[in-house]
Amino acid sequence: MIPIITILILLACVILAFFILIQNPKGGGLTGTFGSMSSQVMGVKQSTDVMEKGTWTLISVIGGLCIISVLFFQKPADTGKGAQQKAIPAKKATK
Repeated sequence: MIPIITILILLACVILAFFILIQNPKGGGLTGTFGSMSSQVMGVKQSTDVMEKGTWTLISVIGGLCIISVLFFQKPADTGKGAQQKAIPAKKATK
């Protein structure tokens, strides 16, 4: 189950990076690229809202998947000297 969650986290990270890279740091984003004509035709005025909501959603998904992934980790078995001594009983000396 952990590999599936890891793949989902990586996929969400790639999509999040895409959202972050296409945003303009001054708030222009896609609206500045297409100009005023496209804002009437394609409705690009709301593109920053969609990207912001997508960013927050993906951050939440990544955080949730990270927390859920912890539930699937198993406590490692004790493989130190103590475990070997417990597993192999000492031989009794016979006379």
